Amino acid sequence: MTKFGTSTWAYEGWQGLIYRQSYPKGRFKQDCLAEYARYEYRGRPLFQTVGDDRAFYRPPTPAELRHYAGQLPDGFAICSKVWEEITIPAFPDHPRYGARAGRPNPRFLNATVFLEEVLAPYRLAFQGHTGPFIFEFQRTGSGPEEFLPRLDSFLGRLPADYAYAVEVRNATILGPHYHSILKTHGVAHVYNHWTWMPALAEQHRRLAQLFTAPFVLIRLLTPLGMKYEDAVQTAQPYTRLVRPLPRMRAETLGLIRAATEQQRPVYVLVNNRAEGCAPLTIQALVDELGADG
Repeated sequence: MTKFGTSTWAYEGWQGLIYRQSYPKGRFKQDCLAEYARYEYRGRPLFQTVGDDRAFYRPPTPAELRHYAGQLPDGFAICSKVWEEITIPAFPDHPRYGARAGRPNPRFLNATVFLEEVLAPYRLAFQGHTGPFIFEFQRTGSGPEEFLPRLDSFLGRLPADYAYAVEVRNATILGPHYHSILKTHGVAHVYNHWTWMPALAEQHRRLAQLFTAPFVLIRLLTPLGMKYEDAVQTAQPYTRLVRPLPRMRAETLGLIRAATEQQRPVYVLVNNRAEGCAPLTIQALVDELGADG
């Protein structure tokens, strides 16, 4: 089964495209998830999953998760990014980090922090809707020799009753050692279509064309070779396809077909900045997948 969704649901620019009903002032982001999950394309719900990118900056509270759960149908799972306090080795030199800017992060790959401050609210308030947790590791930071042993140790401490996926943005990490670690722990590699990463098919080739988990996760983020800021400028206001990416689509469908042949469910999360409008990209992928018969 393939579950399609966007990187986030709370985008007011999709009023008239996805969202039709009115929301009280200040309540759109909190209350529009139910309408998102109901949205139909060709007589069927288009979205069976969604990303929660905001969780990268702050873990959701039990109250927030209960509110989201109350808006979702059975079987609808959210793929949540994991709090950056766990996934960045040093705090970026940015004003929002205050006195910590530019300093090493003492909680990097701290399993206890993940278990107590991230996972616990989901276990308490989001059973039945928790999809894979996405650990996103930025392009900068430690190299493979330092990073991979720490990743191995960290993944070994995670409870087996949840699903996990690792997104690396440093292509030098892709290879046999990385593949072996993920496979040992049953963790997925996030096939990410992102500025400085190799193409999706090349990522799969570097992983010996073998999946590492019982499921597959794909994130379509930005055009290859295009900086994030330029992708934003080109794609805004995110209401139409501005640059279809035929290779990205073809390689996405190739991964879906390979996973389906092995009876592995697939999560596909699409960002507005990939082609200009995430829902329209998903509609195009659904149409192309349906053409397979």
